[in-house]
Amino acid sequence: MARNGDGASLTHLPSSMSKCRVFDGRQQGESDAMASYDYDLFVIGAGSGGTRASRIAAGYGARVGVAEERYLGGTCVNVGCVPKKLLVYASHFSEDFEDARGFGWTVGPRSFDWNTLIANKDQEIDRLNGIYRRLIEGAGARIYDERATLVDEHTLQVGDERVSAETILVAVGGWPDLPAIPGIEHAIDSNDVFYLKEFPRRMAIVGGGYTAVEFAGVFAGLGAEVTQLYRGPLFLRGFDDDIRAELASEMRKKDIDLRFDASVEAIEQMEDGSYQITATVGGEATTIQADCVLYATGRRPNTASLGLDKAGVNVTDGGVIPVDEYSRTNVPHIYAIGDVTDRINLTPVAIREGHLFAETVFNNNPQVPDHRDVPTAVFSQPSIGACGMTEAEARAELDAIDIYRSAFRPMKHTLSGRDERSVMKLIVDRKTDRVVGCHILGPDAGEIMQGIGIAIKCGATKAQFDATIGIHPTSAEEIVTMREPVPDTPSEEAAD
Repeated sequence: MARNGDGASLTHLPSSMSKCRVFDGRQQGESDAMASYDYDLFVIGAGSGGTRASRIAAGYGARVGVAEERYLGGTCVNVGCVPKKLLVYASHFSEDFEDARGFGWTVGPRSFDWNTLIANKDQEIDRLNGIYRRLIEGAGARIYDERATLVDEHTLQVGDERVSAETILVAVGGWPDLPAIPGIEHAIDSNDVFYLKEFPRRMAIVGGGYTAVEFAGVFAGLGAEVTQLYRGPLFLRGFDDDIRAELASEMRKKDIDLRFDASVEAIEQMEDGSYQITATVGGEATTIQADCVLYATGRRPNTASLGLDKAGVNVTDGGVIPVDEYSRTNVPHIYAIGDVTDRINLTPVAIREGHLFAETVFNNNPQVPDHRDVPTAVFSQPSIGACGMTEAEARAELDAIDIYRSAFRPMKHTLSGRDERSVMKLIVDRKTDRVVGCHILGPDAGEIMQGIGIAIKCGATKAQFDATIGIHPTSAEEIVTMREPVPDTPSEEAAD
């Protein structure tokens, strides 16, 4: 019998399986419970996590219904990772054209058209939406292009239809959360930005997470004057302090106006259609002029008006659905995965949670997602790759650590002439020699970090890193050629 994190038995396993070979000790065949419900599983939300869960469950013979009221693929495919990465690619060309001179290329007159980029982006997203539909329907699940809400713990209202399900999975993701300040109606959010009709000459971005930092680089690279405001002393809270500080330095080299310790008080539309932001920066009042104001201050679980209260599902004041290690809510047959659970809000994590939910509930193979040492990337300019502990976390948790750090000019820029530096950092547990953290700032940091993430997940030691031959000439070889730790003098930020 599987058990949850509190030691309680995982007793709920759906009994209404129409084609499953073996489930919870029962052979394939009809059951009394099956006739009681329209579906064995109903998934609310067809984002990355909900799609994976529905496909795997259907593959194990479950009768699956999926409701999606907006767009298949969820945030990542439509207004998140995928279109944002396409815009990041577009924004790199301005520097690539400049860098080409150092390599003997003559680049002639050039111009950028925002509407062409957005149209091509939309075409690609439409293609991906179609793929998601084929994946779900191809597995045998039924898609409802409707909003689904809970009527009671087994019943859902899906558009004009009412259906029942033995097991319900909530996978509705998050939605941009904007503060209630005067003039906030003049701002756009991180969904709207992908559908701007005109390219802004002056862009103000409020926020300090992945999205704000990435869009600051996008709009600056495409030619806008960018001001980024963040309420804290340094953006990307939760990332390693050295990497955060170095990224701020590199972004300022690209003429991005970073304003930290900033509090936006109001937004006012001017007679010419532009906007004036009233803010306090570093304790001093100031105004900022912009043609567009993007608020990227976080997302809130999209659980409002979902009917969770009618089903008896606990929800926090912030809209988060608490779950156990098997992604099960307080109602035994209702589960939740992805951003609505506010564990690690990353697409690959939601996919893993969805997959393991289906394994547990529909394949009698209880598994829990491992949320430790999850590699991630920020497609800032330059980009960040990270896995494992930050220096501050390691100093707080471990008895003693060694820090290995390398800062260098990427080989490409020896001819391009660009003043950009990369940083690579390893954090090692001195007692076990295990590499417990790796942090990279520089070109292709995310691509490099995927491989490093495997090594950290496997518990690789610094000696094993040292024994690995580097690939020359690459930036990545620095990871296996750092031999001497830096002096053990933690910064005040890391100590805090």
